[in-house]
Amino acid sequence: MNIPDKELLEALSSSRILTSMITPAVLISACGTLIFSTSARLGRIFDRVNVMKGEVEAVVDSRISYPVERMQHLKEQVALQKRRATLIQKAMAALYTATALFIASSLAIAINVAYGSSEQGWIPTLIALSGGMFLFAASAILLYESRFNLLFVTRTIDFIEFLEEKAEKQDKTPPA
Repeated sequence: MNIPDKELLEALSSSRILTSMITPAVLISACGTLIFSTSARLGRIFDRVNVMKGEVEAVVDSRISYPVERMQHLKEQVALQKRRATLIQKAMAALYTATALFIASSLAIAINVAYGSSEQGWIPTLIALSGGMFLFAASAILLYESRFNLLFVTRTIDFIEFLEEKAEKQDKTPPA
């Protein structure tokens, strides 16, 4: 392709390029926001696992009450957190892939506006649609993961209620 210098300069200075690149830029921003919040979710899982590790150590050292029930509860909770971490990692991979595809579509739009033709317009569109599919997949994974978070919270509340019941029974038991 041999484009005269003047045509190349006009193509590159065209406001159509920047205007066409706006939509992928908005989607890139959306992916960035989701990546940030998803990273925070992963950090909270790490914090919760560390707390549970301390509880397991306390059970092993016989420093904590109801060791059998607590260990059963902790095993279930650790399994939930492991599943959540795996789902979040998959969502993060999909979000990073979507971001890369939106960046690629933005560049493809710029190249197509500057050098291409209307017959090649499907290329940036296909790349952007692929990014949209990855963004949709990440959102679906995160929605699914949020159900595990609810299950974690519910089981923790159930265990706290179990401990409260045991404490109430101890308070009602007369000292020997």
